[in-house]
Amino acid sequence: MAQSSGEGLSGDKPNCILEPLTLPEHQETPSSPHNTTDHAAAAGADSDRLCCLLCDQTFQDSDVDRDMFLAHLLVEHKLVIADVKLIADLKRYAQHWKERLHDKPLTEFCSVIRTNTHPTDKAPSENFYLLCDVLPEDKELREELQRGRLEQILTQQHKERTDTNFSRACLFCKMHFQGNRCEIFNHMTFDHGFNVGQPDNLVYANEFLDILQEKLDGLQCLFCEKTFKDRPTLKDHMRKKLHKKINPKNTAYDKFYVINYLELGKNWESIQAEDDTDVVSVDTDKEEEWGDWEEEGAQAVCLFCDFSAESIDKLTEHMMDVHSFDFHNVKESLELTFYQRIKLVNYIRRQVHQCICVLCQERFPSRAAMLDHMTSQGHTDIPDKSVWDQPQYFFPTYENDTLLCNLEDKESDNGFHGDGIVVAEELPVPQEESVLRDILRS
Repeated sequence: MAQSSGEGLSGDKPNCILEPLTLPEHQETPSSPHNTTDHAAAAGADSDRLCCLLCDQTFQDSDVDRDMFLAHLLVEHKLVIADVKLIADLKRYAQHWKERLHDKPLTEFCSVIRTNTHPTDKAPSENFYLLCDVLPEDKELREELQRGRLEQILTQQHKERTDTNFSRACLFCKMHFQGNRCEIFNHMTFDHGFNVGQPDNLVYANEFLDILQEKLDGLQCLFCEKTFKDRPTLKDHMRKKLHKKINPKNTAYDKFYVINYLELGKNWESIQAEDDTDVVSVDTDKEEEWGDWEEEGAQAVCLFCDFSAESIDKLTEHMMDVHSFDFHNVKESLELTFYQRIKLVNYIRRQVHQCICVLCQERFPSRAAMLDHMTSQGHTDIPDKSVWDQPQYFFPTYENDTLLCNLEDKESDNGFHGDGIVVAEELPVPQEESVLRDILRS
């Protein structure tokens, strides 16, 4: 049993979980470590390789060779790096500590773990060295590498969002999309019910679509990942079982969601769990005073631009002044029910998101161009009900659309405009013999 000897880091016992190592079966691999006799000459050649922290051996920066790198540290130098999977850039991490350990002993940075210290242990006692983020310098290094990776991901995401050379066919039909990548994801969401989240939350979109396409070409369900005999059977299975979504437990997809790069050591599941369990603790001995507490209202976003306001009146005033769209007059003149208002809002949101004129259906390369067209042509009116009064617009275009939560005004609450609350009236039971009377008696 391994025990901490108390040496290093002021004698604190490290509270870390060690990653299990996968030792290679054979050392003779094409990318096996090699000794660098001339360090200056090999520096350029080994710039893309993992360097041992304590000797001149290097390794390829791949999954298999990383295991060989960790096994080498353990076997040759009795050194263990904790939580390796949480290190954003292992190559830079190793290079940093190689420089730091060049002229200083391991005990200055590492906790010492002494094995076989029990009197009954027959094997000789050995010292192992643990390098982990208990050391402030190691923690700062890991956080710096994480920030660097996040900046890289955000740069890649921005590049993809502004790329107009995207060209790809839909995964489920023959439609082909060119231009912005959002169009194919919105098409698959609205027309095929395949939702992988907001396109702006994705990164490495082409690689993501390649993986999904490969699975479908291999007749594999994207959710349960079972394989079927032919494509019609697969399509029927995914439709009936509601499996038109990816498997959230498959960590191979984590690479393609920006949320997984936000915090060190956390993925979307852990971040979501924190949001769900973020509750206020209550002191049972003392009642809290809630009388002076006021909740900050959620911001509702304009139908046409990025303007937002907590007050719906302020938002409708903005849409009237800036976009010449009188939402109150529209619902009054057309006598819209509550559900028709929902469909109208979702219709306008979807058209604006796709840069399509609300009235004439003309498509534009950008939202700004579409808004200029609508203003200059006076296309701020609403098309015929047959265009937008469709069941598909019951589904919101954006998640948590605050405007949808504020569509039911006071008049509709009081039962006007045809969609108020229906109150059951108590009627006397008929005196004559009837089936209903028999049922009530029984």
